[in-house]
Amino acid sequence: MAKEVLVTADKINKRKKIIRMTKIISLILFIILSLVFIILSLIYKGGKFMITLDPNAELESSLVLFEDEEDKEVKRRLYADEIPFMDNISIKWLPENIDTEKDGSHNGDNYIAYTFYVEHRGKSTVNYWYEVIIDDVIKRVDDAIRIMIFLDGEPTVYAKINSETGEAEPDTTPFYSSKVAKGENIAVLEQRKNFTPGDIDKFTIVVWLEGDDPDCVNAIIGGEIKMHMNIREEHLNPDELKKQEEELKKQEEEKENSEVKEEENKEENGEQQVENNEGNDEQGNEE
Repeated sequence: MAKEVLVTADKINKRKKIIRMTKIISLILFIILSLVFIILSLIYKGGKFMITLDPNAELESSLVLFEDEEDKEVKRRLYADEIPFMDNISIKWLPENIDTEKDGSHNGDNYIAYTFYVEHRGKSTVNYWYEVIIDDVIKRVDDAIRIMIFLDGEPTVYAKINSETGEAEPDTTPFYSSKVAKGENIAVLEQRKNFTPGDIDKFTIVVWLEGDDPDCVNAIIGGEIKMHMNIREEHLNPDELKKQEEELKKQEEEKENSEVKEEENKEENGEQQVENNEGNDEQGNEE
């Protein structure tokens, strides 16, 4: 009888240990999942698009960022507002005045739009690079994403190359990562040359899912994408600066000569048209 009691008590102790270990493991898993949730929340907090100046050049940079042309409150980081849901649309559905509509965030139905400014407050001419980096993608939603960048009113649309043909999508510039080794995540990489003291560049960034893209399929439903934009200043030595100034001067002269030639051609064509009209009038009078 005593033996049976001992066996029963041993089973109870084992059961208690198992229950205690189960509780501890459950608690540990709960803590881990909570930490993962917090980390993901921090990663995606503050919108799906962020603009920053190169932190490595923060102390010597002559460039500043602001999102209000009148207020000009300088910030090291700018954040575009997020939208809770993005359905596919067509570029034709975007407002015609999207570049001039408003400063800062001006999102619309199924697209993100953000306008900001880069000002040169230094003392010498510089170049700078702007790049859009894709930080994270879920369900390959980047296959159908479009990034349109207005720089001083001139738009350029960037997109991933067609997954089947390997060619650029119509009326788009391929993502920079499409031009280099696979595994890169740079969508846009461009250089702005001859940025002189006092200059202000206006940017408008527009992001949407292009419904006319062959890669815009049901498989990307529920996907997400996170991106940010970096502005990196490039300092020039005196020789490089002189060379760029000469190139810029040459380009301006060529543009001016082209405009003059175009005006001369218009005048010549106009005079020719007048002569033809006069000839037709004289011929009509003779008849």
